[in-house]
Amino acid sequence: MDGSIYTERDVSNLSEPVQFMVTARSSPDMPIWETTVKLALAGYSPPTSQARDGEDGVHKVNQELGIITFPQKQLTGSSGLRRQKRDWVIPPINVPENSRGPFPQMLVSIRSDQDRQIQIRYSITGVGADQPPNEVFSIDPVAGKMFVTKPLDREERSSYHLRAHAVDMNGNKVENPIDLYIYVIDMNDNRPEFRNQVYNGSVAEGAKPGTYVMKVTANDADDDTTANGMVRYRILSQSPHSPIPNMFTINSETGDIVTVAAGLDREKVSQYTIIIQATDMEGNLNFGLSNTATAIISVTDTNDNPPELTARTFSGEVPENRVNIVVANLTVIDRDQPHTQNWNAVYRIINGDPSGHFTIHTDPVSNDGMVTVVKPVDYEMNRAFMLTVLVSNQAPLSDTTQSSQQSTAGVTISVVDVNEPPFFPSNPKLIRFEEGVPAGTTLTTFAANDPDRFMQQIVRYSKLADPANWLNINATNGQIITTAMLNRESPFVKNNIYEATFLAADNGSPPASGTGTLQIYLIDVNDNAPELVPKEAQVCERINSNPINITAADADVDPNVGPFVFELPAFPSSVRRNWTISRLNGDYAQLSLRIQYLESGVYDVPVIVTDSGNPPLSNRSVIKVKVCPCDENGDCTTIGAVAAAGLGTGAIIAILICIIILLTMVLLFVVWMKRREKERQTKQLLIDPEDDVRDNILKYDEEGGGEEDQDYDLSQLQQPESLDHIISKPPGVRRVDERPVVSESQYPIRPVVPHPGDIGDFINEGLRAADNDPTAPPYDSLLVFDYEGSGSTAGSVSSLDSSSTGDQDYDYLNDWGPRFKKLADMYGGGDDD
Repeated sequence: MDGSIYTERDVSNLSEPVQFMVTARSSPDMPIWETTVKLALAGYSPPTSQARDGEDGVHKVNQELGIITFPQKQLTGSSGLRRQKRDWVIPPINVPENSRGPFPQMLVSIRSDQDRQIQIRYSITGVGADQPPNEVFSIDPVAGKMFVTKPLDREERSSYHLRAHAVDMNGNKVENPIDLYIYVIDMNDNRPEFRNQVYNGSVAEGAKPGTYVMKVTANDADDDTTANGMVRYRILSQSPHSPIPNMFTINSETGDIVTVAAGLDREKVSQYTIIIQATDMEGNLNFGLSNTATAIISVTDTNDNPPELTARTFSGEVPENRVNIVVANLTVIDRDQPHTQNWNAVYRIINGDPSGHFTIHTDPVSNDGMVTVVKPVDYEMNRAFMLTVLVSNQAPLSDTTQSSQQSTAGVTISVVDVNEPPFFPSNPKLIRFEEGVPAGTTLTTFAANDPDRFMQQIVRYSKLADPANWLNINATNGQIITTAMLNRESPFVKNNIYEATFLAADNGSPPASGTGTLQIYLIDVNDNAPELVPKEAQVCERINSNPINITAADADVDPNVGPFVFELPAFPSSVRRNWTISRLNGDYAQLSLRIQYLESGVYDVPVIVTDSGNPPLSNRSVIKVKVCPCDENGDCTTIGAVAAAGLGTGAIIAILICIIILLTMVLLFVVWMKRREKERQTKQLLIDPEDDVRDNILKYDEEGGGEEDQDYDLSQLQQPESLDHIISKPPGVRRVDERPVVSESQYPIRPVVPHPGDIGDFINEGLRAADNDPTAPPYDSLLVFDYEGSGSTAGSVSSLDSSSTGDQDYDYLNDWGPRFKKLADMYGGGDDD
């Protein structure tokens, strides 16, 4: 079919254009493509002279289907006025998606009224033509037929807006462009897709019917304004089927899942698995496309099961005087979800423990109740406890729970008797005694009680701590007896209290012991005479000098201390003649000169001081007073202080002269040392014979020849100016290197006489000179050391044998140096006999 329209009857008698609807299908299962066509009859003429073809605003349409003509540009009336032609509104072109072709497939023909006069070229522009995606649509430039070149996908692009153009062969615009709107008709080619393949939701157990659980959503890429994209939901299956197969329902349009019936019980079924189907075409299973997803619904726990104790009675035992130990274990059963507030047990003691000796902690793992002692129990007071325990959950019970009765049980705790240590009723125990109590005095009885009334035991006493070793305790009855006199002024007494610690132990199994402290408050008695303070002082030799302030120190306490009485003794008489004492108050007095002038020196001034005890105690104390000349401020001068020490003017002058002499000697010694050091630096290196210490310091770890071995011949270490005296010697005496024949540079002249310095310095100096002097031996000449020669002036060593009887001349040994000189003396001196 080419889309042409043919008439089946005569239309020549029609007086006006015919408008009709044209429908088309590309295939039986494709949607309808519709358009409206207005047919202009060949013999039709407008009712007035001003009416022209197309003047009513509708494009001219040829007798063939889909031929669109361009509107006329302008129209000239009878009055000569020109007006613009209104553009016609082109109906959209509908193209079904996923067309099977064949392609290219013609959509519509476009033509211009001027194609009879001139050749027209047609083209289209826009997205899908000359813009990406390119070449989806094409047009025959001569015939004006527009084609679609491939199947369209509405989900990729649902509409296209193109413009049709008509130009002449020179490219000049012949017609104004017209707009073409192409709409892609949706086909049901997409299945619904769930956003998730598995949905997770939850609902509380015991929920009422109609309780919202969760929502599932599926999207369809097809047009949702048509049945192709309208999705409907339904539940395919539920697992498990308990308590009924249809515990849930789903809203077919929204995908909301709600409960249908009551009876959700987590303890029976904790999770449901539901298969959900989504179908388009409004859920039409015959024509729609479907997809499935899984919804997992967890049943959350509510506290609908109270905890239940596994027994009606529990028992345990506790040793007396023990705390923080578990004495009984309570077990419980709870069917709610473990380790939640609906499962965690809370235990309370509601009866049998008025003093609060016990508490119950919950084991977080097992949920058991651990009965723990928090306050020590006494077997002698309570031999057993009968506790009533109630258990509940951290969370309150649900309203839907039929049974709200709380579980209770009885707990019997037996107290085990243990050997308790004896204790002192008064600890510490304070007693009062005057100091000075003699040894053997009974102070008190420090006895302990044994709390074990149901055990026959004996208590024994001993001493633990007695710092001054003043006390003793009777081992049987605890009687305290003094072993020495009690002294309040002892350093072991703090704040008038002396403390001693004692031990009381029984003979139980195992033995137990307790300690007690005895405090003795010692009442002071006047047993210490006062002491004068200070012991030393100084005063000016004139009567108008500042007096000396004195006081007294007493080891006793009030009332056995001040006020004190200060007085000077009558003997010797010079004391009262030279000195006077005046009392300032009960604790202080002033000592001053009685005469106008007292010669400088140190004076012992006795003073008698008496306390106010009953009876009072006196003490004669001596103050060492330094009398000295004073300056205008009343302070002793330096000379005065020395004079006060007992030295006269002559002695002071002698001391000053000695100091001056000593300083002069030190100065002379320093000058002499400086001069000697200067001489040492300027004198020759060799030490003077009288200063030489080699005759006193000898080294005996070498096989020397005695003191003569100390005479060094330094000439042996020097290079002589001339070698003639060496060359003239017999062969074999000394080997001399050859001096280089090249011209020698001028180097510092080395001394030829023995240097007067130390031998070590001399050798080091020679080494430095030789290292820096290339003309010094040894020279760079060929030496042969492995050739002994054919003759030797020394002859054979065997000639030195003491058993030889021949006369030999050993004088040549003198030329070998001082070490061989001794041999020459020994063997060349003739017979000693």
